[in-house]
Amino acid sequence: SSELACVYAALALHDDGVEITAEKISSMLSAAGVTVEPYWPSLFAKLCVGKDLGAMISSIGAAPSAGAAAAPVAAAAGGGAAPVAAAAKAAEPEEEEEEAGDFGLFD
Repeated sequence: SSELACVYAALALHDDGVEITAEKISSMLSAAGVTVEPYWPSLFAKLCVGKDLGAMISSIGAAPSAGAAAAPVAAAAGGGAAPVAAAAKAAEPEEEEEEAGDFGLFD
């Protein structure tokens, strides 16, 4: 699709350390033989202005877990270390105790 082609062109420009502009995206797409609507390159160039693409790429999939998100909320609410420790302990899965007996799958 046009969007994906522009994303790849912008990533390639970023990887080469080149400023991402609509003209450079358009020239990469035409060199690759990809035809897109004329507004796509300028849209993606404007999107990339002032953004740290390296940080965006590095942070993909690095979202904090639910337990990690609870700690700042508790600290912001004026809670001390005890609520944070209780939340961390509550987040740990409990192991089920095995019951004594001879229970088999086919008994």
